[in-house]
Parts: sequence; C-alpha cells; structure tokens
Amino acid sequence: MLPPRALSFQHRAEADQLRTAVDSGGTAVLSQVLTGTGGVGKTQLAADYARTAWDSGGVDVLVWISASSRSAITAGYAQAGVEVLAADPSDPEQAARAFLARLEPKAGQKPCRWLVVLDDVSDPADMRGCWPPTSPHGRVLVTTRRREAALTGAGRRLVTVGLFTPQEAAAYFTDVLAAHNRHEPTDQIHSLAADLGHLPLALAQAAAYIIDADLSCASYRKLVADRLKKLADLLPEPSALPDDQAVTVAATWSLSIERANHIRPAGLARPMLEIAAMLDPNGIPSAVLTSDSALDHLTANRGTENRTTTQVTAEDAVGALRALHRLSLIDYTPGTPHQTVRVHQLIQRTTRDDCPSGQRVGVALTAADALIDVWPDIERDTGLAQALRANTDALSHHAEGALFQADGGPHVVLLRTGQSLGESGQLTAAIHHFQHHLAATRSYWGADHEATLTCRNNLAMWQGRAGDPAGAAALTAEVLVDRERVLGADHRDTLSTRNNLAMWQGWAGDPAGAAAALSELLVDRERVLGADHRDTLSTRLNLAMWQAELGDGAGAGAAYIELLVDLERVLGADDPTTLRTRYNLADRWGEAGDPARAAAAYAELHVDFERVLGADHPDTLSTGSALASWRGKAGDTAGAAEATAELLADFERVLGADHPETLRTRRNLADWRGEAGDLAGAAAATAELLADFERVLGADHPETLSTGSALASWRGKAGDAAGAAAAYADLLVALERVLGADHPQTLGARHSLAGWRGKAGDTAGAAAATAELLADFERVLGPDHPDTLGARGALAHWQGKAGDAAGAAAAYADLLADRERVLGADHPQTLGARHSLAGWRGKAGDTAGAAAATAELLADFERVLGPDHPDTLGARGALAHWQGKAGDAAGAAAAYADLLVALERVLGADHPQTLGARHSLAGWRGKAGDAAGAIESFSEVHVALERLLGADHPDTLDTRDNLTYWRHVSNETDAQ
Repeated sequence: MLPPRALSFQHRAEADQLRTAVDSGGTAVLSQVLTGTGGVGKTQLAADYARTAWDSGGVDVLVWISASSRSAITAGYAQAGVEVLAADPSDPEQAARAFLARLEPKAGQKPCRWLVVLDDVSDPADMRGCWPPTSPHGRVLVTTRRREAALTGAGRRLVTVGLFTPQEAAAYFTDVLAAHNRHEPTDQIHSLAADLGHLPLALAQAAAYIIDADLSCASYRKLVADRLKKLADLLPEPSALPDDQAVTVAATWSLSIERANHIRPAGLARPMLEIAAMLDPNGIPSAVLTSDSALDHLTANRGTENRTTTQVTAEDAVGALRALHRLSLIDYTPGTPHQTVRVHQLIQRTTRDDCPSGQRVGVALTAADALIDVWPDIERDTGLAQALRANTDALSHHAEGALFQADGGPHVVLLRTGQSLGESGQLTAAIHHFQHHLAATRSYWGADHEATLTCRNNLAMWQGRAGDPAGAAALTAEVLVDRERVLGADHRDTLSTRNNLAMWQGWAGDPAGAAAALSELLVDRERVLGADHRDTLSTRLNLAMWQAELGDGAGAGAAYIELLVDLERVLGADDPTTLRTRYNLADRWGEAGDPARAAAAYAELHVDFERVLGADHPDTLSTGSALASWRGKAGDTAGAAEATAELLADFERVLGADHPETLRTRRNLADWRGEAGDLAGAAAATAELLADFERVLGADHPETLSTGSALASWRGKAGDAAGAAAAYADLLVALERVLGADHPQTLGARHSLAGWRGKAGDTAGAAAATAELLADFERVLGPDHPDTLGARGALAHWQGKAGDAAGAAAAYADLLADRERVLGADHPQTLGARHSLAGWRGKAGDTAGAAAATAELLADFERVLGPDHPDTLGARGALAHWQGKAGDAAGAAAAYADLLVALERVLGADHPQTLGARHSLAGWRGKAGDAAGAIESFSEVHVALERLLGADHPDTLDTRDNLTYWRHVSNETDAQ
C-alpha cells in the first residue's frame, strides 16, 4: 500500500532524475536505488514516482513493499502473489517465488508492465535472491540508507537524495503553515529551516509541533537553541506525527546506529559517532578521528558487539567511519582531508542527547584531546588550521563548561585556538576569543589562577599586535603587578611578563625605556635562571634589538655576534633563537651600510631556515623577503621586485591572502616596483593594498597607517607633490591620535610632510617645519640617532633650496663629520652626505671643487656599493653635471651618453633615473651646440614621460618646455 502523499509535498530535482533515468549510452535504466540519510524524503519521492506511474497508466502491476528485513520482503512478494496470481496464502515462500516468476518476460505472452518498490532496505544481504528479474517491461525502485556497491550492481543506478535546498525548505514550511492559516516572517522561516539543517522530516515534525503548541517560529527557534533541551522534547508525540509518520526525527536514526555498530569492526560505530557529534558538522579532518586520543576512547568504549580489549587501531577507526557512511549517518570522503567527515547537525544532536551527561563530558574532553593531537606547532596548512578552529568552536558550543573545567584549568585547545586565530592574521577575532576566554576562566577558576593570568597576558599580546602597543603595555603592566603578588618577583612567568612589558613599551614608541627595562631584566634572569638559560639569552637578543633602534647599530651588531657564540654553544646552530639572531645581525650589516653583505648573509640564512623549518614556514618566507629587500638595496631593484612577486604567491598559498605577512609582502612588491621605475603602478598597487589593510586590520592599525604613508609617498613621486603633502597632513592627525606625538612613526610622517611641502614649492615652510622636527628628534631619539641625522640633512637641503647654498654646504660639512663619527666613512648615508655637500658647494659657486669632490666620491661609491649600484650611477651623473658646469658641455654630454648605456642596462629604459639622465644628456647636447641633438633627445624623453607619468606631470611639462626652447633656438639659427 502506497504511503499517503505528504502535506505540501515539494517537487524536487531527484524526482526528475528518477523519471528520466538513462545510462551513458542512452539506454533506459530499469532498476534504481534511492539512498540518503534518514528523514531526507526517500519514501515520499518513491511514492510520488509510483503514484505518477500508476496514474498515467504506465504500469499494470504496482507492488509496494516495506523492506526493512528479509522476512518483510518475502512477505511482500507473497502478498503480491496472492493478490495477482491467487497463490496459496498458506505457503508464503511458494507464493513469493510464483510472483517473481510471473515478472519474468515470456515469449508468446502479453507483456506485463510492472513496478516494484522496495522501501527502506536495511541490509543489502536481505536482497540476495530477492531482486525482481530483469525485464524490458518492468522497473524496480529501492529506497535505503545504505550505499554499498552490492546495491548498485547489475546495471542498477544510485540516486542520492540530499536535503531540501534552502528555497525548497522555506517553500515547504510556508505551505504547511498556510494550510493551517498560519503565517510567519520569511526571515524567521529561512532561519528555522537552517536551524533544522533543511532536513525534510525535521521540518515536517517541527511544523506540526509549532501548529499544535501555537508557537511562533522565533519562539520555537529559542527552544531549539536551548542546549539543555533534548531534540525529542521539541517534536510531536508519536500519536501526533504528520503524514502518517511512525517515528520522530529524534528516533529515526537509532536503528541505523544500532546496525552500524554491528558492522565490522563491531562496536565502534557508536563511540565514533559520539566523538563526531561534538565537532563541526561541516567537516572534521580524518586525522582527528584517527588520533591517539580518539583510538583510546574507542578502545575504552567499544560496544558489547565486540568485547575484546585489544587496542583499536587507525585502520579500525577508518572501518568505523566507513560503517557509519554505509548507513548514511555520516558522509565520509577521504579525498578531502580537512573535511573528511560530515554529519548532519540533527544526527549530532540526537547522538549527544542519547549520551549520558557524565559520559558526554568524557567524550567532549576526548574530542579536545584529539584536536590537540593533530594541531601542528607550525601552521603550514591554512586549510587544516581553519578546520581545527571550526571544530573547536563547535566543541565549545556543545561543551564549553567541560572544556573550562578540565583538570587544572581550561583545556589547552581553547588557548591554541586563540593563538591560531592571531597567527592566521585574524587579530580582532583573537582578541574577542581571549576576552571571552578570560571572562570564563575568571568565572570558573578565579582572578588569581595561573590560567587567568596567562589569558590576560595573551589578550595583551594580541591587542598589541592588532595595533595598540600602548594598550598592550598598560594591560601587561597590570598583569605584572598581579603575577608579582601571586607568584613572586622571581617566578619565571613574572620575569616573562617583565620582558613582554619592555617589548610593548618599545613598540609603543619608547625604545630607550625598553632598553633600560631589558637591561634590568637581564640581571635578574642571569641571577635566577643562569646566564645560559634560554630566557636569559632571549633577553640579550631583545636588548640588542632596542639598542639598534636607539641608533647604536655598531653596539647592537657587536652584541649579536657575542650572543651568537653563546646561542650556538648552548642551544645549537639550528635553534630558532639562534636563527633569529643571525637574522637580526644580517639586518645590522645592511643598516650599517653594507647591503651586499646583508644579502649574502640572508642567502645563507634562508638555506638554513628552509632546512630546519621547511620551505613554507613563515620564518623561512620572511627570510626570503628580507633577502629580496637587501638585494634591492644593493642595487638590483628589478630583481627584488621579481623575487618578492614569487614570494607573494607563496605567502598567499601558505598563510592566505589576508594574513598581515601577505599584505606586507604586497607592500614590499609595490615598493620595489616603484623603485624599479613604475611609480604610477606602485601608487595604484598601494592604494588597493591600503583598502585591504583597513578591512583586515582596521583604519588605525600602525600597518594601515604605514601603508597610507607609502601611498602618499608614491603619489608624490608620481608627480603630485601637493597631494602627497595633503595626504601626510591628514595621516599625521591619525598618527598623533593613535601612537602619540613622539612615536618614531609620527616623527617620520612629519619629516615626509615637510619634504613634500618643500617639493610642492613651499621651501621656507619645509625648512621651518624641519627645524622644529629636528628639535623633537634630538629630544626623543638623541642627537646621534640616524633619524636625527637625517633630519639635519633635510634641514640643510631646504636651507639651500630657500636660496642659501653656502649655508647648506656648511651644514652638510658639519653633518658629514657626525655621520663619519657615528656611522663610519663608508656608510651609504655618509656617502650621501658627501654627495650633497659637493652639490651645494657647486651651487654656491665652486663648480671645480664640486667636480673634484664628486670624482673622489665616485671612486668610493664604486668601491663600497659597486659600479652598477643606483647611487654609484647617480654619482656618475653628478660628475658629468659638474663637468658641464665647469665649462665642458661636450664632455658632459659624452659622459651622460656613456652613463645612459649603463642605466638602461641596469635599471631599464623607463626608470626615472634613466629618464633623468636622458633629459640631462639632451640639455648638455644643446649647450654644446647640438640643437638638433637636443631636440631629438628631449622629444624621446617627452614621449616616454607622457606615456609613463601623463601629460600634466611636472617632469613632462618641464621636458616639453625644454623641447619648445630648443626648437625655438634651432629655428632662429636656421633663420640666420
């Protein structure tokens, strides 16, 4: 007997699949198997198919059999034999055989068109010898929760029935309510359908409960969300089920679980499903469910179907997963390692409801242990990390109390999840996680518990990394007070908090305070832990870092070298702390004026990072980024851009597109492309990047503000000096508000603002602003800090631009003496001061002296940086310039022609430095009497600048004016 049509039956795509069943060759498929988890509507689809076939006159005999057992199948065939063939009802076996024989096609007899539906086959073995015969006039339809290959042999086609689509679910629910004159808001209907996982049976029974209890959808959703209520309590009584349903959705899977538990390896399906019920329904990594903790749980909780005490193996666990899959209780897809197992949320809830409360706590802790078992210390696989976080979130939702009340304190999986969020770049999410973690830990364990203090410390750390170092310092200072009170001043955790406080103090803009605090800490760590303790050695590393930030690069470099000896002796050459120290030392060499040495050191270090940590470790990638940077600073800007582009692909693959390290690499790429000559491209790329920084880290994060500074700079370099100045003025307001007026980043923005104001034409204003800035640099960083010396150079520059060339030369002479004392004679900044000094001497009238000084400088540039470094090439251009200014225009033109060949080879034809040299070559050709040559060269430069910078760029306009001038000169000469 066909089951009645469900109220508000929904036509589904699976119905069309059944009616248009053909194989790949176009031949009709006569036997089909509908499979899917309990409650998806297989029976209703089969009934619709059968009813349509009968009503259309397409079959002569229709048999519907409830096939939950072999005896039920035999009884169904026997009943059909009695009704169709008048077989003897006292011999059901013979009646069943007679009916199946009747379905065989026979020559000379009128064909019998038949359809046999076997509903809810529970075991493929029950169908042995019970399949109807193959006939061109007959069709077979089976519904089952099983999906073994045995069901789909002999040309039978498998049709998988899934959940309602969101649209189907909403339409069904709306129709059922409307049939009872009930109407609910569309958004609530969609939300309730999602709460119930779009399961047709659950929707039908929920609708009946809502109607009978006179509830709104919103009220029912609150009941569903109440974790203290069992699902069975939210469904109708069996006597009140709709559509002649026999069991509630809460009971519909019980038999399937029981059957799965009997499949080999027997007794493991239920405890495996209990673990899976605690985790993410959308995907559980296979490694979690085959971890040591999971195997121990399966061993201890094996069902009575198998009483052995043998330790469960990973192969057994996979067998349990396959058993659950065969009964459609889970979807098990080994080809998707991060989402190998999916479980419908209501199957999970029913499984949790059936698990005694005391046992449920143990299952939850097992799930937490299993997650930690497979959580890597280094998250190279972002997909796995995301899946582990999602599973921890689901576990926390179901059993947060159990996790927070684990032995000794909150379960470590909660801490690991917060760290993972931060390490993946989700800084705001990490903060929210630890805020919640802190409130719960304090509630369960008290304010002075070690876990509470640790959580406060972590919250401060991620607040600082999210862009609030001052706030992090304040929070860490509070933690320090409590740790000293609770643990004592010499406890290792107390000393670690002091270290963190010093670091945040430095990052908040007080490097001197950080260095002083670390110096004091070093004494205490040596006293308490010993000179060779890892924490003591790390303190020396941090102290050297802030020493460098204070401007003592030489002292920091010496400290790194001394520390390296101890690190290699105590921790070994491959320890991460040793490698980080080498990283900092390489940076010191570069900052000390030897970018080639820094690049070579980073190249060696990159090999070691790759060997020790792997090619995809973030530290390895960062080392590759530093290597590219120093190669660029050593003169190979195009190579730096190319290497950074390759690294960006790796960062995106390993860490994801939105990770802060990935975003920083994009900024490096934009910068190196700009340095390689593509100013407009650098500005455009930085503008896109700024939007992403604002979206990911927020508008006030220091990285975002730094990117805004880079954007303003590139726009200025691309020709909009006034726009750059305006952008820096706006940026400065934000920096002072977020970081404070004395923060180095704020002082740097003031420096840039003054510079772009000068380039926009306000040289006097630039000089005045730089003078004020210089006083603040000296007060905050000291007179010998490189940034202070840089401000002195800028002040001398604007003094010269304001008309006092002699004063500028004198100021640069004083600056040069201090740079030689502080940085050394061969430091690039010292060489730069010599370059500027020669230039201003020339502009003050001593052209011969300028030429002689530049010639000496060129030899030093070539010795220190190499003949192809951009600064060396710039010195060659300056020498040619002063040669011309000294009266040798032809010699200057020849020198620029030679220089142009080198610039095109090293930097490319479109690099600004190359175009500048071509511009100078054109001018000196004209001054040497070759007006035609000047016109030709200026024309080439004008075309290039218009293409690269636009017709309105100041450099383009200047070149156009020169071209007009030399055309005028040429015309006058021709007229004479």
